[in-house]
Formats: sequence, structure tokens, C-alpha cells
Amino acid sequence: MEVIGKIKLVNETQTFGSNGFRKRELVVTTDEQYPQMIMIEFIQDKCDLLDSYQVGQDVKVSINLRGREWINPQGEAKYFNSVQGWRIENLAQAASQNIPPADSFAPAPDLSSDNEPDDLPF
Repeated sequence: MEVIGKIKLVNETQTFGSNGFRKRELVVTTDEQYPQMIMIEFIQDKCDLLDSYQVGQDVKVSINLRGREWINPQGEAKYFNSVQGWRIENLAQAASQNIPPADSFAPAPDLSSDNEPDDLPF
């Protein structure tokens, strides 16, 4: 799945526990009739993907939805969801890379010459 929008927030990397688990949060605001602010977490080595991104950039983030169950001390099941990012693309940079410069195209042939047969029925 993908989330497309503008970066609202890029948090610093947080480290947890003795094993050094790393997490970094990104908030993307979607461009829809009712914009949504989607918090996406990047974990472990994926945290470094956010180093070159800043607030205001248009991005496309590839995500996975994660869900888990937790049984509280009273024996009741609780369920939690998270949105994990695993790739991010700068849309402005991607758009500029896909458009070749105008001078790389050959000029169109001159179609106004009288050498072309007129085979139209009208």
C-alpha cells in the first residue's frame, strides 16, 4: 500500500531497550477532500531513509499495516494497529527525472509540403 501527501513532521530517531530497537515517526498529510494526517513509523535500519527529507516535501510512502493482540492482566484481549513505512520517494524529484529535456526530441517533419498525396475522401 502507499500513502501520498506532504510531509508535516519528521521526528528524530528514538532508541528503546537494551537491544537498541530504533523507531522514527513521519507524519504525512494527504491531499483529499478531507485531508488525513497519517503517522507512519520507520523501524530499525529504515529510520535512516528519512535523513534526506524535510517538512513540506511531497512524497509517496510504501507502507505495511501491522496488527497485534495483547492480553491485559485481567485476561482481556486488546488489539493495536500500526502503519510501518519501508520506502519513501520524493515526488517532485521523481517527476523532474521522468521528463526529458525538450531539445532531446527530433523536430517533427514538415507536413505542409505538396509532396504528400491527398487521399482524404472529403
